[in-house]
Amino acid sequence: MKIAFVIANGYTMGGTVRTVYNLAEGLARSHEVEIVSLSRKRENPFFRLPAGVRLLPLSDSRTGAEVVDGPGGLARFWWSRKAEQIVPEAERARNRNYSPGAMAALHRYLRTTDADVVMGTRPGINLLIASWAPKRLRTVGQEHLNLNEHKPEVAEAIARLYPRLDGVSVLTEPDRQAYAERTRVPEDRLVVMPNPLDAGQRPRSTLSEPVIAAAGRLSPVKQYPKLLRAFTQVAEKHPQWRLRIYGSGDHEKKIRSTVTELGLEDSVELMGQTKDVLGALSKASLLAISSRVEGFGMTIVEAFSVGVPVVSFDCPHGPREIIEHGHDGLLVPAQDVDALGGTLLSLVEDAQERERMGENALASSARYGLDDITRRWENFLGSLRP
Repeated sequence: MKIAFVIANGYTMGGTVRTVYNLAEGLARSHEVEIVSLSRKRENPFFRLPAGVRLLPLSDSRTGAEVVDGPGGLARFWWSRKAEQIVPEAERARNRNYSPGAMAALHRYLRTTDADVVMGTRPGINLLIASWAPKRLRTVGQEHLNLNEHKPEVAEAIARLYPRLDGVSVLTEPDRQAYAERTRVPEDRLVVMPNPLDAGQRPRSTLSEPVIAAAGRLSPVKQYPKLLRAFTQVAEKHPQWRLRIYGSGDHEKKIRSTVTELGLEDSVELMGQTKDVLGALSKASLLAISSRVEGFGMTIVEAFSVGVPVVSFDCPHGPREIIEHGHDGLLVPAQDVDALGGTLLSLVEDAQERERMGENALASSARYGLDDITRRWENFLGSLRP
């Protein structure tokens, strides 16, 4: 079977990119796999491309770059206008990779590919595949957000066009229920598929380093200023402890301002992007999640895989699906900054409890092993119409 993933930008850092690479690695052991990227803005992908997987850019905005045999100007204009009629403006504003060249190239790719299955990885791409893919292709739309997190016009387009897809995958059971209630996708074509871990060897945290880690794009949804306020409870009593935040984004200035406002300059480190997320997490003793919402919470699973327990807001929708409260981590009421700080402090001060939860976290990570998730995907893809 030949399987193609279509992604907005396969060359950048991001949770969706990382999880697509992981799944592609598992599927490539038994199938031909390629990752089709709407855009290319750098020479090499941020993450290591799995062995045997082809990365195909549909447009290239690097200085001086040319797309060989790319669509002409009339085709770009025509298919760009068609795409605007399919993909709501709110989705196009959220992701800037729906360029005229990419839209024309995607239409041509879908018409000419020899893939058996084409999988989209965000709403706009899924909508285009549902509209443009010929019937000979088996089409699957991956969803990484709960339906309620989409703008109304995006949710309406999803409800209207996703039933044309042969399959739709979501990350959690609450997600599946939301899509089942508000779209006409048949139950047997709507499946829960957690994101898998990669298959590499993992370091193991000693849980003795005075470090709390946080990881993810520096964006408002992660609510890092709230985490900083929560962390003050730790910093006041245990000044040797550090909070390290991994990621980049347009919220960095506000985060740095909050660090200064709270007097945490000697206790908080903004670490920037890292290719070695597991290595970074293994140098911590706790992972903190302060998000307003989480599509899944891949960082939680990655922390578990190196034996690090997690303290998280009980936000929609991922943390509760992954963390067993009191077993491998702790959930605190969403948006309760004092509770988040107090819970972090309790585990900072109780090494024995950290170690107990760390052992359990390591065992919990087995639920997200690449081999098991790959088999689930193979069974699902095999169940779709030939």
